[in-house]
Amino acid sequence: MKFKGRDIISIKDFTRAEIDYILEIAQAMEALAKTGSNMLRGKILATLFFEASTRTRLSFESAMHKLGGSTIGFAEAKITSVKKGENLADTIRVVENYADVIALRHPLEGSARLAAEFAQIPIINGGSGAEEHPTQALLDLYTILKEMGRIDGLNIALVGDLRYGRTVHSLSYALSLYNVKLYLVSPELLRMRREVLDTIKEKIRVVQKAAIEEVLPKIDVLYVTRIQKERFADMAEYAKVKGAYRIGLDLLENAKKDLVIMHPLPRVDEIADEVDETPHAKYFQQVWNGVVMRMALLALILGATE
Repeated sequence: MKFKGRDIISIKDFTRAEIDYILEIAQAMEALAKTGSNMLRGKILATLFFEASTRTRLSFESAMHKLGGSTIGFAEAKITSVKKGENLADTIRVVENYADVIALRHPLEGSARLAAEFAQIPIINGGSGAEEHPTQALLDLYTILKEMGRIDGLNIALVGDLRYGRTVHSLSYALSLYNVKLYLVSPELLRMRREVLDTIKEKIRVVQKAAIEEVLPKIDVLYVTRIQKERFADMAEYAKVKGAYRIGLDLLENAKKDLVIMHPLPRVDEIADEVDETPHAKYFQQVWNGVVMRMALLALILGATE
């Protein structure tokens, strides 16, 4: 399998065999994440984040440093030449002279694909509008595999904002490569995007529901997302769905004992704080897994491992 020099734009660009291999490399990175390595010494990662981020940007930077590389970049567009009117294509063509790989987050859908067309170095999509977030999907798969010991044969529920949540779009595409049953739980207004639904329904069993209580006793993994206020053009529409779901201890009384609860974070009020102390809560472990997974991806596309 060839990963060196490859862009990571959409999870749809990968086969199951390639994803399984990435998961294997991530597992091998666990030890290096604790001890450090020099396998990317002399390499530079540029993090270009035109949209707010905590976990994605910091985990990319942490992953690069743990592998002996270095980072440059910015966390808000207003301090860059974009404020002067520079377009994305020109920004990419400038920054590629300073770095060996670029991690890009941008509010516009299609931005990562556009950047890859102009760049001579690999582009990693760190989130493109409400479209996709492929590295999050990979770390989510890795978390499921670590916690459950498998992905095939599981019943998995995605809950919350399935319309604007780019994490659930990428994760749905990824899960459609496995033998799973997928429950999509959301208000009518936030149903899964049609193009995603049409693609995954051809490959796996998909059930759409509005009430989480209907599916909770059946599922092995509960993937919760926040209602993304910033994606709504009409605040009246947001008000209709705000707080639609809340995962508390009372709700979990009907869950399987080994249920795994995940969340891409940040959370607002959709998971009660007291759930953090239960063995179900795995969302903070996801953060660590994000570092490990991004170490694997950087090592692969920069040719430090095969």
